[in-house]
Parts: sequence; C-alpha cells; structure tokens
Amino acid sequence: MEIKSSNRVMWKGALLPALAVTLISLVLSTYFAGNPGFLGAALASITVLIFFSVSLFVGRLTSNANPVTTMALAMFSYFTKLILMALFLIAVTRLSEPDSVDRTSFGISALAITFAWLIGEVRSFFKLRLELSPEGE
Repeated sequence: MEIKSSNRVMWKGALLPALAVTLISLVLSTYFAGNPGFLGAALASITVLIFFSVSLFVGRLTSNANPVTTMALAMFSYFTKLILMALFLIAVTRLSEPDSVDRTSFGISALAITFAWLIGEVRSFFKLRLELSPEGE
C-alpha cells in the first residue's frame, strides 16, 4: 500500500470515531448546558478535527520528500497549529461571554474528541501493516 492511500485510510479510521464522539458531545453538552454547551462542543469539535487533519495532510504532502524536509514541515505545521490554537482560544475567551460559550463543554468535548481521534488513528495504523524497510533491501 502506498503512503498516500495509507494516509487516507488513517484519516478515515480516525475521523469516524471522532465524529461519533462529536455527535455525542454535542447532544450531551446541549442537554446539560443548553445553547452555550452546544456552541462550546461545536467549537471544540471543529478545532480538534482541523488540528489533527492538518497533521495527516502534511504527511500526505511530504510522502515523497526526504526525511529532513518531512521533519521540517512537520515541525513547522505543529508550531503553526499551536500558535493558531492559542490565538483562537484567546479570541474565544476575549470576544465571547461565558454565558454564550460554555468553557466546560468546550474542554470536555475537546478532550473526548482528541482521545477518539488518536485511538482511531492508532487502530487504523496497526491495521495497515506497512512495510518499513528500505526499498533497496
């Protein structure tokens, strides 16, 4: 299996459990905190899904690059995501009232969706059974 198709398999394997947990967190947050809970869970789901999708997208872009370029792009995307995430969280806390976006729903949903994504990604990676030896051997 080539790397591009394996990245697609890993993305789908991670996305499905993350979407399931997203739906559950949206329903539970809305039930317990009303509209602010829904907005908190929705923002968390969008944030987490974009954050992790970018990582797999960078892996797909660098599938034929040398290891130094791949590592440089991975580190650049990681730090860029961290900075953008910090700016996003600062913007949400400063531009929205606690009554409009429930912070607890955001935090719990973000953690739950992150765990679901990572478990799905690891599970799909182990199903791939990629050959990791160099092509010349």
